[in-house]
Amino acid sequence: MNQGFSITPDSKVAALLDSYPELEDDLIAMAPPFKKLRNPILRRSVAKIASLRQAAAVGGLDVEEMVNKLRAKAGQEPLTIDASKANGSSYFSAQPDWYDPARVMASIDGSTVDPNTMPLKPLLHRARRLAEGEIVELVTAFLPAPGIDVMQRKGYLVWVNQQGDIFRTYFTKP
Repeated sequence: MNQGFSITPDSKVAALLDSYPELEDDLIAMAPPFKKLRNPILRRSVAKIASLRQAAAVGGLDVEEMVNKLRAKAGQEPLTIDASKANGSSYFSAQPDWYDPARVMASIDGSTVDPNTMPLKPLLHRARRLAEGEIVELVTAFLPAPGIDVMQRKGYLVWVNQQGDIFRTYFTKP
């Protein structure tokens, strides 16, 4: 076990698994979407950018509970996490004024994307070609939290509309 690596909500999944490879099965058992961590290509891509906070949002888990389960397995003391920053609620908001279904120019079905790549690649490719006011939709069976964060850092506006187990995430240029 790596005594120098502290497991926090902001820890990257890849760094966690590099420091504590014995936690892989525990992490994967926490939520069905985490099974993708067994794919070496996704492990090298998504896991490097996804924080445990984002992973918790993707898995529909309480981040404090998830982090503290991992910390306990690693022999670390539990953390108390600021509830305002704890879970994926920041990914959900009321429908924004810019959203209009008639302005959706493309829809990317995340389930049809090559399982060895992230839906982020085709999303970025299509989003770069958006004209002002146009929208691209990403449809997934999980909250694409790391992708949302990447797109927001690139300046895109984002809105997530969860419909049961389906997440429709919309992106537009400001």
